[in-house]
Order: sequence, then structure tokens, then C-alpha cells
Amino acid sequence: MRIAVISRVFAKSGGGAESYSVALVQQLAARHEIHVFAQESDQPVPGVTYHRIFCLGRKPRWINQLLFAMATWWRTRTGFDVVHSHENTWHGQIQTIHVRPTRYNLFQGRAGLRLVLRWIKVLLSPRLITYVWLEGARFRPEPTRRVVATSDTLKDECEAAYPASRPCMSVVTPGTQLPQGALTKAEARRQLDLPLEAPLLLFVANDYARKGLDTLLQALAKLPADVHLAVAGHPASIPRYRQLAERLGLLGQVHFLGSRNDLNPVYRAADGLVHPTLEDSFAMVVLEAMAHGLPVVVSGPAHCGISRQLQDGVQALLLGNPRDATGLADRINSVLTNTLLAQQLGQQARVFALAHSWESAALQYERLYQQVASSVSS
Repeated sequence: MRIAVISRVFAKSGGGAESYSVALVQQLAARHEIHVFAQESDQPVPGVTYHRIFCLGRKPRWINQLLFAMATWWRTRTGFDVVHSHENTWHGQIQTIHVRPTRYNLFQGRAGLRLVLRWIKVLLSPRLITYVWLEGARFRPEPTRRVVATSDTLKDECEAAYPASRPCMSVVTPGTQLPQGALTKAEARRQLDLPLEAPLLLFVANDYARKGLDTLLQALAKLPADVHLAVAGHPASIPRYRQLAERLGLLGQVHFLGSRNDLNPVYRAADGLVHPTLEDSFAMVVLEAMAHGLPVVVSGPAHCGISRQLQDGVQALLLGNPRDATGLADRINSVLTNTLLAQQLGQQARVFALAHSWESAALQYERLYQQVASSVSS
């Protein structure tokens, strides 16, 4: 099949949604002709045709989003069997939803005067009008449209915001690949300039605040002084969090690694992943860490999609309240001081990860592609 993939930033360093798009294309490119339409890309998948979409500027973001939607519609309106969008666009038979709908955030749980006031706020804001309109068009039921959520939690939120989309909704969770190569923990730490012997926790995110780094630093201050933390992700927030670490007396214990296309050495270097996220539709970094056999401490199902599939104390330790620094410190300490628990969590985490492959995800999408292609031809 000739498939157009729409992803504004097509690079693993972009974040979870971007990594999902790249990993899926890596699987599909061996069997299909893939064309990627993006504003930014390091062209991570060989054999794919890349089309650069112009960008007048990243900000205002809503204007860029609207212009990107218009440009990709024009470039993909003919010549493809399937158009697969990972972005807020009105076109594309396959729409993959990675984040909680704007409509859910704005209106869920509101009624009466509160609902009227929220609509007034939207109507007075060109930015909100644009986002709500684009999203509504994206979820509009059509015979050839399939809407895919990346977790069961996200599917529930999408259906709550857009009940009419329920018949065309499905779930394709992220996959992972078991790590390759024989890089040892010591070699990984030397490569990353991390302490060779200290207990080392790992935090991976681009949005440090939403993924809970504030709470994690407060928890780290309650742990023994020999415990270190590696932070990987977009560097824009590093100055703020370096100042916070300094105020907490942690500056020598926190290591900011910035963005990395290849996180394998980072996972290899760590003794465990901590992900006290306030909101995550799935949390691919958790699954990737589990594939490396790392014990994981992660927010519970109310805050993190993957946790709906995990048992507390079996595949991971789950947090009831990701803002509770004391509770987080206790859970981390139990992993660092109980070797048997850490080993059991790591073993069960790897078993869980084995059941979630990108090949399986690609096959699920291929079935959806065939469905929409058949609908078009008939």
C-alpha cells in the first residue's frame, strides 16, 4: 500500500507520540511504501520518502497547527491508499490520538452556568476555537475513518468527549523492543559520565513538570545522600530544575542528560525508573524501562494509562498520589534496599514487555488500513 503518515515532528527525541509514530513506520516500511509529511525530522527510518512541510514559526502554536493541517491536506489529498495522521487534522482515514482531547479538558464534568461560561471562554479565544474545531473534525464519524487511542484510559476519555465516535474507536497500545547489544551498566555509566557505584534512579520525559519531576526531587531529598538521579529529556526546563535541585541540596546528585535519540545506554545505566506522572495516556518510557528489566515506580491508573495493565507489587510499584513526596520516597527506598523485590519486579516487568511488540501494533494497523481501503474502493 501507498501510505501517507502525518507527524509534525518525526523523530524519537520529540517525545512519546513521536516515538510511537517512528517505531510504527519502522515496522511498516518493510512491507509498504511510506511517505512521511513533517516539519521537523532527522529522517530516522531508511527507505521512507520524506516531505518537508513549511513552518512560518513554532509560535503561535495554534496558527502553526492550522497551517500544518492545511498544507498536509493539500499534499495528501490524492495518490495514497491510506492517510494516517498523528496530528490534530481534519483529514486522514486513520487518526491516532496520543493525548487527552481538548474538549475533555475543557468541558468534562461541567454543567449549567459553568458549562456556559466555559463555552464563552472558548468563543472569545481564537486559539481555543481552532483547537476545538480541528479536534471535532478529527473525531467526526465517517464510513472510511478509524480513530485509534493509544490506551484504554485514553479511549474512555475520547468516547466521553465525542460519544458519536464510539463505533469507529479502537485501541493500539505502544510496543517495545527488547534491548540489543552487550553494553554493561558500568560501560553505560562511563559513556554518560555518571557515577559508577552509586544507586542511580532514572527519570525520562520532555515535560518535566507534568511528568512529576518536582515531586521526584522532593522525594530524592528524603533519601540517602548517595542516591543519584539521571534526568533525560528536552533541555528547555533544565535551568529551572537545576535551581530547584540546588535549593534542595541535591545539585551533586542530579545529572541532566538532555534529549537523546538512543535511550538504551540510559536505561542500561539505571537501577530503576521513577515516573510520578500527573497525566499520561500510556507512558512509553515505562514500557521501555520494563523491557530492560528495570524495577519501576509509576503513578497509578488514575494518572497513567499503562498502570491499568499493571499489578502493584508484581510488575511495578504504583503510586496512589504522585504529588506525595514522602510516599514516593518510601516506594523508591523499598526498591533500593530490598534486592529480592527489585529482582522480582525487574523479571516480571520484562515478561510484561515481551507481550507488547511493535510488530503486533503494526499488524493491528494494517488491518485498519485494509478496512478503510476496502471502504473507499467499494
